[in-house]
Amino acid sequence: MTKQNNILGIMPRKNILLLLLLAPVCLGLLASCDDNNGSAGAGQYIPEAPDYTDATMWYVKENDKAGNGADVLYFVSTWETDWVTDDGRICHYADVYNAQHRADMDKEISRVAEYMGKGNNFYSPYYRHTTIEAWATLNEDTISNRFATAKADLLNAFQEYLKHRTPRRPFILAGFSQGGKAVVELLKSMPDSLHRYLVAAYVLGYKVTPADTIASRNIRAAQDSTDTGVTICYNSVSDVRYIQPIVAAPCAMCINPVNWRTDATPATLHDTITVAVSPKHHVLVVKGYSGDEYAPILGILNVGDFHGCEPWLYQECLRKNIQDRIKAYRNQQH
Repeated sequence: MTKQNNILGIMPRKNILLLLLLAPVCLGLLASCDDNNGSAGAGQYIPEAPDYTDATMWYVKENDKAGNGADVLYFVSTWETDWVTDDGRICHYADVYNAQHRADMDKEISRVAEYMGKGNNFYSPYYRHTTIEAWATLNEDTISNRFATAKADLLNAFQEYLKHRTPRRPFILAGFSQGGKAVVELLKSMPDSLHRYLVAAYVLGYKVTPADTIASRNIRAAQDSTDTGVTICYNSVSDVRYIQPIVAAPCAMCINPVNWRTDATPATLHDTITVAVSPKHHVLVVKGYSGDEYAPILGILNVGDFHGCEPWLYQECLRKNIQDRIKAYRNQQH
């Protein structure tokens, strides 16, 4: 099978040019041979499901030595493009048994673990995330059908985590892009008896739709920096005209990760960047930042929006906020 490059992390620009050249071919394949609810069609290949009792299916950093932190479950974004098996079948998913695919995911997961896992136990399952070509169709049905495979993995991983979780221990859910979609789906299936231990859910670079909030009372928008059991959601754009619906609309909530306001009050980041919520569009409008380090992805992301930056531009704000919310949660229990 072919080696794949990272997609939503920092991709070398020479690889982006290759993807742009191949885009018409990829999209043609998508139109002619799509999945049906995650099942393989003629000439398609779906990799073997991960066994989450196998430690190699997890990235783990257990840093809570004092016992006053929380568990953080993080779900990685999209790292693979469509690839072809040795016998000529196309695959629309990452293969968790492919060491290179796991290594690709590690590039993002390990960086996130550095700030989300500080003083916490950090767990991230490798899963059969659907490739970037699904998102390039801009078709919600195609994405939903292909994501069914990823969703099955994530539900299984979460159940395996729960088997080993210390009873009553607080936990955090977090994910970027496709991983953010995973967080939303887990919230929708979470019973109230478990949700009571949720410190917060972080949906970075993905939307929480009005329909999602109706589907579960466990999806409640964060209103400040220390409320608990809530969902933190944001997408960043240079102007609202660059909102990309496939990841950012319609969205029912947005909070500013710099000043933790939900209104249009601006905040200053790194002395020169201004970040403000658009209450009408539920996105962050970011000024004074070029985002040049993130090359365009198939002409649909990192084009007037700052999709690639979501876990990184605000990482110090997120690191502190995770600690603040854990402290607030534990204080409420006394």
